[in-house]
Amino acid sequence: MNRVDLLLPARERFGGQRLGEALGLRFGRADRTVEAADPAARVFDLLPRGWPVAAATRQRDAGDAAQGAWLRADPVYVRPDINGARLLAYGRALSLSERDSAALLPALKPLFGDAGFPIDAPAPDRWYVALPRETRLPRFVSPEQALGEDMFQHLPEGEGAEGRRWRALLSEAQVVLHNHPHNLARAEAGLAPVNSLWFWGAGALPDRVRCDYAGVYSDDEALTAFGAQAGIASGPLPHAWTEPAGEGAAVEGARLFDLRAQRDLALIQRDWLQPLAQALDRGALARVAALCADGERFELARSQRWRFWRKPLRSLLD
Repeated sequence: MNRVDLLLPARERFGGQRLGEALGLRFGRADRTVEAADPAARVFDLLPRGWPVAAATRQRDAGDAAQGAWLRADPVYVRPDINGARLLAYGRALSLSERDSAALLPALKPLFGDAGFPIDAPAPDRWYVALPRETRLPRFVSPEQALGEDMFQHLPEGEGAEGRRWRALLSEAQVVLHNHPHNLARAEAGLAPVNSLWFWGAGALPDRVRCDYAGVYSDDEALTAFGAQAGIASGPLPHAWTEPAGEGAAVEGARLFDLRAQRDLALIQRDWLQPLAQALDRGALARVAALCADGERFELARSQRWRFWRKPLRSLLD
């Protein structure tokens, strides 16, 4: 079926933002269901079960992920405050270059090598620790989940030896980075220092990755990396919906576009929902679904225009 699904943030993220009149009518007449939260986690079917982001992105970055298990040890900026320390930047927000990783990594390699976990950086903002497959690990959370929050609430969890081991390794890495002269040079250049690492995404490459979509488009590197593993089209999120142009350009199958980072409902309506509604009316698409991170699902189809008895929605929270 020629269908488009949109991943949206939880509806409360939009606050009191209103739907436009025409889209309010459409959403009021849509098929509406409630599913398990976090639809992004259901985009791919992995065996064995899990979400080994580090292995998937490692395979895309270096092509050697099948050799073992992997853990992301991404460079981050943490700012101390009166209540602890907050994670303020990671990934692209740090504007890291190969020069940064080439300067900082040599100071960390002896620390991680002595612990039995070699560290390297095939991409400036994605650093990896190689793990023996049988390594027992505490629970880690992604930097996206912890951004803006107290770092100490998200330290490697676990009361046993594994938790203590990784907390100690993190503490030693922070000392190395804090004392590194390259961070002083970054600060003098007006850039945030790399003063900590963030462990997350542990695991080995899955034996199988399946996906019901023909294409997945997202700025979430996990989704695009697993898309590559599934052998489907994947890439960054475009700025707006545009229909394929030219002879033979029609795309068969369902496509997923990840808008979870968006917070402006007016822009989502202008750039995505309105042109998709027009494509529905022309028959270019069979269905359009809005999948909210809180589990609410709205499915729009052309035939729903006859549901005159349905009241329009003022907002997605109605």
